[in-house]
Amino acid sequence: MKNRNNTWTIIRKEFARFFGDRQLVFTTVIMPGLLIYLIYSLMGVGMRNMETQGSEDLVTVRVENLPESMLPILTLPDSSIALVQQPFNQADIDALEDKEINAMLLRFPPYFDSLVAAYQPQSGVPAPNVEIYYNSANNAVSRVYDMLTASLGAYEDGMANRFDINRADAEGQTFNQATDDQVMGDILSKLLPMLIIMMLFSGTMAIAPSAIAGEKERGTIATLLVTPMRRNELALGKIVSLSCIALLSGISSFVGIALSLPNMISAGSESIDIPFNYTTPDYVALLLVIFASVLIMASAVSLLSAYAKDVKNAGTMVTPFMLVVMLAGLLPMFQTESVHSLYNYFIPFYNSILVMADVFAHSLNWTNVLVTLGSNIVYTAIAIWGLTRMFNSEKIMFSR
Repeated sequence: MKNRNNTWTIIRKEFARFFGDRQLVFTTVIMPGLLIYLIYSLMGVGMRNMETQGSEDLVTVRVENLPESMLPILTLPDSSIALVQQPFNQADIDALEDKEINAMLLRFPPYFDSLVAAYQPQSGVPAPNVEIYYNSANNAVSRVYDMLTASLGAYEDGMANRFDINRADAEGQTFNQATDDQVMGDILSKLLPMLIIMMLFSGTMAIAPSAIAGEKERGTIATLLVTPMRRNELALGKIVSLSCIALLSGISSFVGIALSLPNMISAGSESIDIPFNYTTPDYVALLLVIFASVLIMASAVSLLSAYAKDVKNAGTMVTPFMLVVMLAGLLPMFQTESVHSLYNYFIPFYNSILVMADVFAHSLNWTNVLVTLGSNIVYTAIAIWGLTRMFNSEKIMFSR
């Protein structure tokens, strides 16, 4: 009976320790379910946005040799699609390399209906070929292309495959006019911002908690606070030094990502040609926004670290914040054109991710860059003011 009482005492003691720590309860019990809900909700919203991406943009489908039988097939239930019967030439096809052009070209062979009716699959003669020229880097055009090919494919299946869609000839004719830069830029804009932001935050987390919470735990923060310096100078010194060290870690990680990217994307293929046709302004904007991101990261983690009692407590407090930033890094994978509204570049962390995505997608806009840099500097100044107030509070600095 005595042993049972001792066991019950230990159980009550552990329960009291756990449930008495609100931060531990939140990170252990509440946060996992909350994060799963947020992640899957975000993925659901992102997938719905991808399905409707570009649905409000008018896409002109320029058709050559339109047969009457195809008119009902091409009349898609979408008010954002405009059919125009007009011949086109190679210059019109080449113009589609500009992904900002909301247009696609559709060519039927002359006398299409007669060719389809007379086609004999056993003859060995190629079936009539329907050519669709488009740019997959344009979200609205890509969406309309999928709808057209689905409608034509369903009609073709009902006719026992009597015509082809975008059958390449012996010369390797290209129907998708998206350039390698556009295709690779789209991939990199969805992948690299998340990786970079994770590496930057990992570097910040590795040093920031011990720089303030560690000094509180060791008792050395008291020595700093009694020195003849203003508290805002101490706060600024902490944040700038932590930012510079974290920036070195982030740059090292970024170089590693850049060097390993060809091997990662090739995924076992013999070779892959990845064009890195980025200009000096692209690199300048990227470095500026990386530094601004590290500044605000170091500021936020420093605030949490100053409030924490020790390094372990600081790690517990920073973990939910890190996961939120990681979730923000996933957003470019599901982004629509609306996310590039100017007001989104005032949102801390998310604005840096958007600028990185713009740079890698060859869509750099210096107005957005300047808004991001300015807002992050303002947020950093606010954090320095808050950290100064915390350094002035004995209740916070000497709480154990």
